Amino acid sequence: CCCGPCAMYRRTALTMLLDQYETQMFRGKRSDFGEDRHLTILMLKAGFRTEYVPTAIAATVVPNKLRPYLRQQLRWARSTFRDTLLAMNLLPGLDRFLTLDVIGQNLGPLLLALSVLTGLAQFALTGTVPWGTCLMIASMTMIRC
Repeated sequence: CCCGPCAMYRRTALTMLLDQYETQMFRGKRSDFGEDRHLTILMLKAGFRTEYVPTAIAATVVPNKLRPYLRQQLRWARSTFRDTLLAMNLLPGLDRFLTLDVIGQNLGPLLLALSVLTGLAQFALTGTVPWGTCLMIASMTMIRC
C-alpha cells in the first residue's frame, strides 16, 4: 500500500482512475475507508507500478487518546483484510517477499487468535499452563516486530 501522506501519483494516471476511485463499493455499499490502499490496488490493476522510497519522511495527524487510536487501527485492519481479498489476483505479479508479507499480514491475526483459543482451552480442560502455545505467541509477536 502506498501510504497516504507519502504517496505521489502522476496526474494522468490519477485522472484515468478517478471514477473508480470515487465510487468505491464493498458488498453493495459505498465505502470510503482504506482509500490509499484502494488507490494503490487500482494503480496496480491498471498496469502502473509503485516504488518504495525508504528515506521518505511525512507528517500526519495521530490520535492522542486511546479510543480514537484503537478505532483508527481497527479501521485500517478492516481495510487491509478487505482490500487484500479483493486484490488476490495481483499477488502472483508481486515480489516474492512482498507476497509473503501480504499473506503474513492476513494469516498472522488468524493464527494468533487460534493460538490464544487453543491455549485457553488447554488451560480450562487440563489446568496446565500451555507453555508451548505461550512460546508460539511470543515468537509470532517478535517475528512481526
